[in-house]
Amino acid sequence: MNEMTAGRRDFLKAAAAIAAGVGLGSVGGAARGQSQSGRPLKACQFGMLPKELADKEKFVLARKCGFEGIEHSPMADSAAAKELGALSRQAGVPIHSLSYGGWGAPLSDPRPEVVAKGLAGMEAALRSAKDQGAEVVLLVPAVVNEDVGYGEAYSRSQANIRKLLPLAAELRVTIAVENVWNKFLLSPVEFARYIDEFDNPWLRAYIDVGNMILFGFAQDWVRTVGKRIVRIHLKDFKREGSQWTNLLDGDVNWPQVRKALAEIGYSSYMTTELAGGDEAYLTDLARRIDKIIAMG
Repeated sequence: MNEMTAGRRDFLKAAAAIAAGVGLGSVGGAARGQSQSGRPLKACQFGMLPKELADKEKFVLARKCGFEGIEHSPMADSAAAKELGALSRQAGVPIHSLSYGGWGAPLSDPRPEVVAKGLAGMEAALRSAKDQGAEVVLLVPAVVNEDVGYGEAYSRSQANIRKLLPLAAELRVTIAVENVWNKFLLSPVEFARYIDEFDNPWLRAYIDVGNMILFGFAQDWVRTVGKRIVRIHLKDFKREGSQWTNLLDGDVNWPQVRKALAEIGYSSYMTTELAGGDEAYLTDLARRIDKIIAMG
């Protein structure tokens, strides 16, 4: 049996295990950030709220428009982060996750100084999440480019993320890797396998239902990655012309996505990652999410 055949055999075995749900016990984690009703929760990103408002007013408006949570970003000032988290909870829209990213200093980079910067940034993001009361930090796990091959990105990013997991466990903050346009983790089977190989409850998946529409189907990703998913980003996308759109205006098959989310028992936050706007725009956006939720 040649190396290619053996590799294909191993991949097919892994795909079968993923489809059967093998390995899910170790990635279940604590059931935090779940709704009591079993219905997914509506959230928006902090940057979508009107910039002219004071922070307290932003949270109050988000709640008024119908949102139940906020996704923020890391903050360098610990005291300010704690204060912002308190304001969000007082308004009834807790900061549930932080979007760290990772493009600037990828954990797949071959240069030690870049990786060191990325690790330090992610450690700071985890601590800021704890300060703000967030349960999850979004991480772009790797970037494949002219200088970093796919296999290198895979092994190097896993090795470096493992260095972060003890701190994540200590702080009880989940690291959630997202499917983005980074030329990496291009299939839901591979995404699930990547998560399973950590065998750690503090490493989960953050699925963006718009990011795979050029080359896949959101409902397939949701079903395949399944209970490894800890958070969902909501966007919509039109294949013709490759255009981002408002929710319900693109090619995401929302009835199928909602059905898939119900099948895996997803009841946590679904966060819009769209352009910001005024009260009327945000209220309409929350109602669009209501329509999606009602499809289940």
